[in-house]
Amino acid sequence: MTAAPLAVQPASPASRVLGRKLDNIPFSRHHLMIIAVLGLIGFVDGYDLVMTGSLLVLAKAPLHMAPGQVRFLAVASTLMIVVGGFIASAISDHFSRKTIMLIGVAAITFCTLLISFVQTAEQLIILRLLTGLGGGFAVSAPFPIAAELMPARHRRTYGAIYEMCLAAAFSALPLVGLLLADNPNAFRLMALPGGLAFFVVPALVYFLIPESPRWYLRRARTEDAVETVNRIIRRGGNRVPPLTVAALGDSGPQTREQLPPYRALWGRGQLRWTLVGISSYVFAGTAFFLISVLLPKALVEQGGAVSTGFAVATLVFTASIPGKGFTGYLMEIIGRRWTIFYALAGAVPGLLLMMVAHNAGSLAATAMVFGALITGFTALSGATAFRVYLSEQFPTGLRGRGHVFSESVGRIFSAVLAPYLMEPHVGSPTIFFGTILLIVCVGAFVPLLFGRETRGQLELVTEAAPEPA
Repeated sequence: MTAAPLAVQPASPASRVLGRKLDNIPFSRHHLMIIAVLGLIGFVDGYDLVMTGSLLVLAKAPLHMAPGQVRFLAVASTLMIVVGGFIASAISDHFSRKTIMLIGVAAITFCTLLISFVQTAEQLIILRLLTGLGGGFAVSAPFPIAAELMPARHRRTYGAIYEMCLAAAFSALPLVGLLLADNPNAFRLMALPGGLAFFVVPALVYFLIPESPRWYLRRARTEDAVETVNRIIRRGGNRVPPLTVAALGDSGPQTREQLPPYRALWGRGQLRWTLVGISSYVFAGTAFFLISVLLPKALVEQGGAVSTGFAVATLVFTASIPGKGFTGYLMEIIGRRWTIFYALAGAVPGLLLMMVAHNAGSLAATAMVFGALITGFTALSGATAFRVYLSEQFPTGLRGRGHVFSESVGRIFSAVLAPYLMEPHVGSPTIFFGTILLIVCVGAFVPLLFGRETRGQLELVTEAAPEPA
């Protein structure tokens, strides 16, 4: 019987040569510049997209928002991030990585800038819908770019810095809201920093972020691929010999390689890794979104003051900043799978402390503070590992579509359904924190039991001959 065709062809010798050259370029100021620009994008995207919680408080009275409008505003951007993500996943790999990111960053920042001029609740809701649509393009795009530009051992460096920038944005928003709370134009002023980035960040992406040489090679633009690699070498101080077209040999693509069809994400040899990537995102993402979306409300309904809810939320996110750096360090020491295990399983003591804090009497505040610090340093820091791990599940021809699609599917469960289903039960510490505890306990074992280790050259990890069906 003839074997069914492979869903994704193994990497060509040319792509392995190119990938090996990229991995052998010493880490330099040029790599650091790429990380800094992508980190700035992470901060701006995080600031603009997570603004929803502050808008619910600051824009309600000035815009005379009805309860139904408030409820819809709460989910508008998240729902459209999912929609935008599916659109972006359909066209990614066909268009360049940088093009997808430029569309998303420009849309997010421009729509956020327009918030400063809204006069009605309807206008605000429309802008948040459009912001979310652009977010579907922007929030996932940096990871395929970094995965294909960073040397193998420094993909973790990028992941750590990017996620630390996100955490800094999450921590900054409550502080900005607190400073502007008494101003009737507070929500308009809050939008200005993220909106004004429209005049800076897209230009930085266009001029400073190189296109992926791997993407060029896949499109049979061999000379462009070689020139991009050599530009990185030159900007890194010429510490390795340049790449030549001849070094790629006759195996370099002479015509544009046909991209695998979208259904290859579920094809033979790829289905398992797609499911592992999605499930890793779902478990870790659900823990993150339940805390980021519902923790302040949960603590208030459990008997705490409003200020306590926001203070603990700020503490959790602040703890995640060094936590993400440490998680990034671990990724090359113990591997992606064990790092994800550490981040999720390590949160168990913190979640237990937060769950029992209300019964701790005079030690209640101490238990909550230590629980928040532990949980922030571990579970909320897991994105450094699981988002890089997700991008490493796909070969070059599927990476753009696969990563964005998987994050979009993951958000349906983690950012939409989980908070929606949990919201009526946040008043119970046992149900709220106990559910998160169960999620991290299960999610910690998914990569270990079903995943593969993805350290090393991308082509050797993701584009070897697929496993038999």
